[in-house]
Amino acid sequence: MHDLSSPLTFRNGVTAKNRAWLAPLTNMQSHADGTLSDDELRFLTMRAEGGFGVIETCASHIALDGQGWPGELGSYDDKLLPGLSRLASAVKSRGALALVQLFHGGVRAPSSVTGRQPWSASAFEEAREGTEADILGAIEGFRAAAVRAHRAGFDGVELHGAHGYLLSQFLSATMNRRTDRWGDRPLLLRETLRAVRAAVPASFVVGVRISPEDFGNAKGLDLDENLALARMLVSDGIDFLHLSLWDTTRNTTKRPEQHALPLFREVVPREVPIVVAGKVWTRRDAERLFAMGADAVALGRSAIANPDWPEHPDTPRMPPLTLHELHERGLNPVFAEYMRKWKGFVADS
Repeated sequence: MHDLSSPLTFRNGVTAKNRAWLAPLTNMQSHADGTLSDDELRFLTMRAEGGFGVIETCASHIALDGQGWPGELGSYDDKLLPGLSRLASAVKSRGALALVQLFHGGVRAPSSVTGRQPWSASAFEEAREGTEADILGAIEGFRAAAVRAHRAGFDGVELHGAHGYLLSQFLSATMNRRTDRWGDRPLLLRETLRAVRAAVPASFVVGVRISPEDFGNAKGLDLDENLALARMLVSDGIDFLHLSLWDTTRNTTKRPEQHALPLFREVVPREVPIVVAGKVWTRRDAERLFAMGADAVALGRSAIANPDWPEHPDTPRMPPLTLHELHERGLNPVFAEYMRKWKGFVADS
């Protein structure tokens, strides 16, 4: 079984100093045009200084029509390179690997943010069905954003195929009802991965995050289809697979007697690390997941509460936290108020 503090080596040979990973976190701290803010830089560099081996940005939109919320860090244009380069340099200089999470919101890119009607695999809620041009444009957007991240000095990217965003929408049996070639649900994610993989050096880490089953905005997903998808992603060249479980103490819905981790470990070869996220608070939580086949743990709320979690994983600060405490931990007022979405995380006074 892995030790939390031991190095993590990706399929391509790149190594992180440990197996503690800052999960990609919606924080709404950057500027309206997607450029990096000092607030977002402070939040991420605090976690690099705190000992996390991998620092991942929030979901970063690869196209203006894919932006999911205000204050989102962008990766859609070369004008964003100065900020991205500043971020990559700051994180890496503190000893962590730096990754950008790339995404397109699809139906979850509301017109109130983008100024245009959202599109998706099929017409769904407010979204129209994407055209061939929309789809090919998204693939090119992911490819160009990955090249941009490489130029900025990042160590790699993660394609966000989870949480009901565009790539996840195409994986969904309920949201993808197309009868053309894009009705092959894994195709968009696979074509995107292959385009990115071909555009960056082998030394640049490329991974994918998926939701194994339905949860929240991720709908129409089947466990066995995603196990088959994992095999496909391995053959297409992923350097890691990131499973977003939301609650790692729960077994799968489709097979209540089985946890997702051993199922994915069975189909993903050992040279491809599996990263897992979902209510990981202590070293004991991490070790339980390592025993089931995980290679690294991605921390969200626990990393927000504990910027230096890798230095004291046995005794982390637990919620609730006051707004002042959250500010001390690198959250600006917008991000701190957003955390009220998580019941019991922010103290009332």
